[in-house]
Amino acid sequence: MMNTVHVELGARSYDVEIGPGLIAEAGARIAPLLARPRVAVLTDETVSGLHLDALRAGLGAAGIDMTALALPAGESTKGWPQFERAVDWLLAQKVERRDVVVAFGGGVIGDLAGFAASVLRRGVRFVQIPTTLLAQVDSSVGGKTGINSIHGKNLIGAFHQPSLVLADTAVLGTLTARDFLAGYGEVVKYGLLGDAAFFDWLEKMGPALASGEMAARVEAVTRSVQMKADIVARDETEQGDRALLNLGHTFCHALEAATGYSDRLLHGEGVAIGCALAFELSARLGLCSQEDPSRVRAHLKAMGMKTDLADIPGDLPDASALVDLMAQDKKVVDGQLRFILARGIGQAFVTSDVPREAVAKLLEDALASV
Repeated sequence: MMNTVHVELGARSYDVEIGPGLIAEAGARIAPLLARPRVAVLTDETVSGLHLDALRAGLGAAGIDMTALALPAGESTKGWPQFERAVDWLLAQKVERRDVVVAFGGGVIGDLAGFAASVLRRGVRFVQIPTTLLAQVDSSVGGKTGINSIHGKNLIGAFHQPSLVLADTAVLGTLTARDFLAGYGEVVKYGLLGDAAFFDWLEKMGPALASGEMAARVEAVTRSVQMKADIVARDETEQGDRALLNLGHTFCHALEAATGYSDRLLHGEGVAIGCALAFELSARLGLCSQEDPSRVRAHLKAMGMKTDLADIPGDLPDASALVDLMAQDKKVVDGQLRFILARGIGQAFVTSDVPREAVAKLLEDALASV
């Protein structure tokens, strides 16, 4: 039950291996990349407690030594202090330019470790071993790395492609239900942005995915990664098509900023709410039928996910303040907000032609129901 998705980027192409049991095989799969039998692993304290011994054994089976640094878990790690700590540690480990850094964790660790690898000695190779659903289907693939600033999310970073991605789907069984569903927000996004048949499949198979059916999980991760790989191959540095992957994210990033990047709202939860809002906005602008946002919300609700601003605990800023937060987004061009809207499920497109008043009115109405 092992699938491989190839990310075609010329000399920087790589494979994403997907299936259960890959951590145990990590040594055999990483060994061909190594000039000497040692790797430096960046992880977080939660993943370290659960899986680091298994990774050490998997690497050791191929005679590879491992040294590891566990950073605190959580979004707040994705900033300068822990980034500086990680880079200094890698230098103290005498990581050379021909060595490989391993990112072993969720999206926070993948983004931070990838960025550290991109600047260390002007660039060393790295391997992603994503341990959350969100990281397996999204952040570990495509080479976006970075950290957050007080000015917004992911504003400091680089495009630095991994040399290999090992997505061990058995590890998903150790996620909390909330973390699994947060990752599922990104899975749904792929169906909504470009594959209506995948969304149909998710409507049928979502409950099996959530309850742990391995074949369904491997299939969902594979289809998500394949779609992302195809888009990244066409547009690596987000000049055009790659922006489609940000469906729901313009709303999401504003909501994450409004909640202080805290546990009040996980990234994938923000994506799910953002997708619902993007479809609602599309319907209001006459781009898609009113049935489409209803169907999106119905599926998210059926999966037990956050779908509305009312589902976010605590107070939120007013609509005007939320629109101002959107204006901090990296995707702003000449001060114009770019939105990913849809002409239907599976038919997303990028536009800057969205009246600010329409966005503000949508958010006002959403806040009124809080």
